[in-house]
Order: sequence, then C-alpha cells, then structure tokens
Amino acid sequence: MHNAHFINMIKLAIFASGSGSNAENIARYFQHSADVVITLILTNKADAFVLERAKKMEIPTVIFSKKELLESDSLLKLLQKQEIDWVILAGFLLKIPENLLKAYPNRILNIHPALLPKYGGKGMYGSRVHEAVVAAKEVESGITVHYVNSCYDEGNIIFQATCPVLSSDTANEVAEKVHRLEYDYFPKVIDQTIHGMEGLKSY
Repeated sequence: MHNAHFINMIKLAIFASGSGSNAENIARYFQHSADVVITLILTNKADAFVLERAKKMEIPTVIFSKKELLESDSLLKLLQKQEIDWVILAGFLLKIPENLLKAYPNRILNIHPALLPKYGGKGMYGSRVHEAVVAAKEVESGITVHYVNSCYDEGNIIFQATCPVLSSDTANEVAEKVHRLEYDYFPKVIDQTIHGMEGLKSY
C-alpha cells in the first residue's frame, strides 16, 4: 500500500454548553479541511441546541455531567481513546479541571466575548459581559482567543479583535457586533494556532 499521500489528521474536540452557533461555525469552517477533523462535540447540557446542530452535521456527540468532568478521568480517557489533539471551548461554561489541563498543555483554546483582561473571570459570560461593558461606558469591546489555564480567562492571549461601542448601543447590540467577530475570526485563529502560525494578534 502506497502511503505517500497519507496525512496525519489533526483531531479537534469542541466543548459547548448552549446553542452551539460558534461550534457549528467552526465545524463548517473545517468541513473540507485536508488535515483537520472535528471528531467530537461534547456538552454538559442534555438539552443544549448544539446537539441538534451536531446531528445535522453528522458529528458524534457526548453528554456528560459536571461530576464526570470534575471528579473523574472518564472524559480524559474518552479524548485519549479518540486521539484528540486539541480541545476547543465554544461557549462552554464549566471550569476545565487539572487532569485535562495537564494532558493538553497549551492545547485547549477558549474564546471570550470581551477584551481580556477586562470583563473576565468567574460568572462573566454571555449577556453579563456585554451589560458590564455598556454600564462602564467603554468605547470598544471585542473578542479574545486564549489558551486555557487553571484560572478563568487568565491563560495567555493568542488573538484579539475589536469593535466600537457607541454611546447609544444596548448590550444586545454590542453582543451582535462581538458575535460577528467570533464568527469571522475564531475558526481562522484556531486554524493558525494548531498549525503553529500563531502570533497574528489582530487583523
């Protein structure tokens, strides 16, 4: 058998807790990739809409409990069995435990809907972030893609992109602008990072 054209696929697992629009966007981006495959989509919510999205795209899913994540090695064993290379957090709200951090050093990426280090930390997610940005009368917000470490939103920053916040903007309007940035940039930044081309801090 001639193996000259065999490519070692890079396998990604996406963790999501909610609707999964970012997870779907990432999966669509890599759908026709020559060397990247979304192997699994995992969620801690049995009713998360991300499961419907994954089904439509024919990506295998796993539902797990907070206890399984935080108090056992079952998820780690599953990821290792599936030979997962990178873990991508796309709207995933639970803290990543030490066993996964050790197994995937600098191989777990998260996106945060603000310009870290501002508006990060425990409990800062979704609309709470945008409401805080508007309340503080910030003139810009944006996205931060970063490595995950043992503290919420404190891992090394890989990439940031900004959008203006107008004095008339509501939290929902800021959320829409930030969401567009997530759609535009998160898959590209993942692509560059897993291929060792990180360093583009802004476009």
